[in-house]
Amino acid sequence: MPRIRLYRTLITLGMALGGIIFVLPFVWMLSASFKPELDVLTYPIQWIPHTWQASKNYSEVWAGALPFTLYYWNSLKVTIMTTLFSLLISCMAAYGFSKVVFKGRDLIFVLVLATFMIPHQAILVPQFIMFRWLGLFDSHLGLVLIGASGVLGTFLLRQFFMGIHNEIIESARMDGANHWVTFYRITLPLVRPAMATYMILRFIWTWNDYQNPLIFLRSEHLFTLQLGMRKFADVNGEYLSLIMAAAVSAILPLLIIFIIGQKHVIEGVASGSVKG
Repeated sequence: MPRIRLYRTLITLGMALGGIIFVLPFVWMLSASFKPELDVLTYPIQWIPHTWQASKNYSEVWAGALPFTLYYWNSLKVTIMTTLFSLLISCMAAYGFSKVVFKGRDLIFVLVLATFMIPHQAILVPQFIMFRWLGLFDSHLGLVLIGASGVLGTFLLRQFFMGIHNEIIESARMDGANHWVTFYRITLPLVRPAMATYMILRFIWTWNDYQNPLIFLRSEHLFTLQLGMRKFADVNGEYLSLIMAAAVSAILPLLIIFIIGQKHVIEGVASGSVKG
């Protein structure tokens, strides 16, 4: 027993040390965003600024020459719409591939899954041509449709749907429930952990996406935050305090959605573990 406790203590200390090391860059970024420019690269590092200049740095980011607020709003709009559409489509596809019996179901699922092996860069040119032909180029709707279909989400959620006993589905059908009622009222609450996990992943992927907005957007008033950050860095690249203030502002939604989503994941797992 003492040896096991010592082993667990060492593992805990090692994981705590690793966590501190991973958090340090974020702490330095946050600290630098509050400092005057001359204090950013001082050595040794001033983790707590001697002179606070947070209001000036953040006001320059949010109310400066570049429309940072507009970029922020564009990213929020595209990310939220993409996450919702992708979650809905993935859930419906996962339910169909797991609980609806039809001819060729498994073959179609394998074909859909095979598209996951195709790099996105390989289809950029035909996708670009098709979107121009459909009139979706240089629009937020085009970005939403690009990210709305998620093969990974379909695969992940299908595994959870398959874990739902068919007796539950059959009982609902005996009570007169159709596929939509069964899907919405019975199966979705049972797969909340998977939904929360995929929601977090899709939100982060879409929020951090730089390639698709760079290729499919041309109008500056449609730029997402990633393109806005690139332009902001080109204009203020020599001012690290301003760059760090913009970076802190950019990652705040990710921290919020992770905290909220993590809570739902834990709640879903805890409720799913209760029997009877």
